[in-house]
Amino acid sequence: MINKEKKLDKNMLKCEECDAEISIPSDALEGEIVTCPECGSSFELVKGSENFKLKPAQTVGEDWGQ
Repeated sequence: MINKEKKLDKNMLKCEECDAEISIPSDALEGEIVTCPECGSSFELVKGSENFKLKPAQTVGEDWGQ
């Protein structure tokens, strides 16, 4: 049972904005975008040394031809 707890912890990261836990899918790939369920902030998954890290996702604004 301890292994399941460690595996769960590996698939959870803390939101940099509000410290809520963000669940990372087991089949997640680098570059995917995850959203915090509490504050709605979006983050890009970046490979760390052992598991993923969060990087604030770049938002693309609308181009109104200006």
